[in-house]
Amino acid sequence: MTSSTESTTRNWENLTIPTAGTYSLDQAHKRVGFVARHMMVSKVRGEFRTAEATITVAENPLESSVTATIQAASIDTNQTDRDNHLRSAEFLESDTYPTLEFRSTGVKSHHGNEFVLTGDLTIKGVTRQVELEVEFEGVGRSPFGQDIFGFHASTEIDREEFGLTWNVALETGGVLVGRKVKIEIEGEAVRQA
Repeated sequence: MTSSTESTTRNWENLTIPTAGTYSLDQAHKRVGFVARHMMVSKVRGEFRTAEATITVAENPLESSVTATIQAASIDTNQTDRDNHLRSAEFLESDTYPTLEFRSTGVKSHHGNEFVLTGDLTIKGVTRQVELEVEFEGVGRSPFGQDIFGFHASTEIDREEFGLTWNVALETGGVLVGRKVKIEIEGEAVRQA
């Protein structure tokens, strides 16, 4: 936390952004969600209830970095049997692979408040490079004196590339679970140092 007279923001390319420092994902203001196709006709939405992230804002904002850890067993689609199936060896195998991990490797591009962040995503022991489309939503100070900023990030992965290949063929054609999974992250980050 900083004093009220100390500047915690700066101007960069017509944006007001945080000064350099380390931020943590605010547990009370986060959603790590996903969307997958079901039976070729609808979507199932869910989220991981337990996730942590550290965001290091660099002096040069394009050199900033992110590390994140998601607890696989915290998956929640609001349906107990489905959640237990997703935790099982047929999907996440959360007893053997308790976490999903993300480590950024760089900022590929940016335009205004939109950034493309590259990084390594590890699910079930398999690591693939992904690109997160990140929207910086602003910076401020909470009523409790905490310096914060908000963001939204999304990407789409092919779950089969991470070894999540379970499926059932449908009599009408197609499969029970789609291969593509959209990941959506919304949150606030709070300054730690």
